[in-house]
Amino acid sequence: MSDLIEELKALVDEHGVLTGAAVRERMIHVWYARPIEAQCIVRPTTTAQVAAVLRLCHERGQSVIPHGGLTGLVQGCNVSDTDVVLSLERMNQVEDIDTVGRTMTVQAGVPLQVLQETAAEHGLMFPLDLGARGSCQIGGNVSTNAGGNRVIRYGMTRDNVLGLEAVLADGTVVTSLNTMIKNNAGYDLKHLFIGTEGTLGIVTRVVIRLREAPRNLSTAFAGFDNFPQVTRFLRFIDRELGGALCAFEVMWQDYYDLVTTPPADNTRPVPADFPVYVLIESLASTHAGENEAFEQVMADAMEQGLLADAAVARSENDRKAMWRIRDSVEHFFRHGPAFLYDVSLGIRYMDDYVNEVKRRLRTRWPNHHCFTLGHIADGNIHFAIAVGSDSTEAHAEVNACVYEPLAPIGGSVSAEHGIGTEKRAYLSLSRSADEIALMQRLKTALDPKGILNPGKIFAA
Repeated sequence: MSDLIEELKALVDEHGVLTGAAVRERMIHVWYARPIEAQCIVRPTTTAQVAAVLRLCHERGQSVIPHGGLTGLVQGCNVSDTDVVLSLERMNQVEDIDTVGRTMTVQAGVPLQVLQETAAEHGLMFPLDLGARGSCQIGGNVSTNAGGNRVIRYGMTRDNVLGLEAVLADGTVVTSLNTMIKNNAGYDLKHLFIGTEGTLGIVTRVVIRLREAPRNLSTAFAGFDNFPQVTRFLRFIDRELGGALCAFEVMWQDYYDLVTTPPADNTRPVPADFPVYVLIESLASTHAGENEAFEQVMADAMEQGLLADAAVARSENDRKAMWRIRDSVEHFFRHGPAFLYDVSLGIRYMDDYVNEVKRRLRTRWPNHHCFTLGHIADGNIHFAIAVGSDSTEAHAEVNACVYEPLAPIGGSVSAEHGIGTEKRAYLSLSRSADEIALMQRLKTALDPKGILNPGKIFAA
């Protein structure tokens, strides 16, 4: 092992390899105070260094675990003391901005928030947005095909990536830094690496698609008498806003109560006696009267009985306060350890599905806590479930409550977080045996020794 570490040090600069206490002082996740245990953390600064590191590890049959911002929620970055961690944190440069073609070429370690702010400085917008924006890195966003708050309008990460560069397990560099929206010249190789969780290659550089920055941002928070009312309102407001709807964040009363009662310090924009709440946001043009038009749409919805109560943000502070309610997920753990879930299903099934999950939980744990929210308009629900124990047995039982009802309605055990090791045993609920076999054939073809993030998605 010491020989390997010395060889790795020779491939990068003097600050490029961390060992011993410098490894253990780092935590495996931004939420969990569990030290990283690994042989070393290698921190390259160039694609050439990544290639050299992987070439050496491939020759040695050495497992390599890629690390980005460590904000994932499916244990996709889990590491053992025999692994080498490959961190892209020092590959954090914005290399090029094309304001005419509206693209940005960046290294994989650039934090999402930096990309957003850099685009804004040029009057542009990178629409991908999620709560971990300050910590997550674009390489990790690409590798997990992150979703977030604006999928209804702009799609997943996949829909905002034009090209990328990746290094295969044997050190081969595949540079496909396409900058065009249209390019049907053969296989679109970027999709081998988007959403495959670092198991087929290490993303090192990305070409992202930018949009013109909208000048009008309108936000509202509404309460509803029932979930069917929410679905009717969704169709209404999407139609009336003419494609400007960019966020439709639904929160059940259990979550709303959690994040608007002490110790949470959020202020309720509407009363706490509704079973469902929605945060609505519209990104519109510079045309005069956009905010007034948004308010009129909300008023029309109220008049037509499509919502029970609503508040419209009158300032940026109001808007931020509304979003803080949606983003206050750190309160999930107020009642002890919580299991976190990210599922996808047809909107028409959601009401019955959520009720069934909660019925199963009540039957098994009458005093459980289940906090429910989601992006909904793109079919995504999140649960945080606390049952008084975080044992392996309890986790398996809660998994059954959440995942089993998905199978009859064609749902997915992972909407946007990926599989990692957390959901590996449940992949077959959402993918056929033939699909999984094809995934494994791709893995064998691109990583014949199985060194890249082994054990993630399916068993090594």
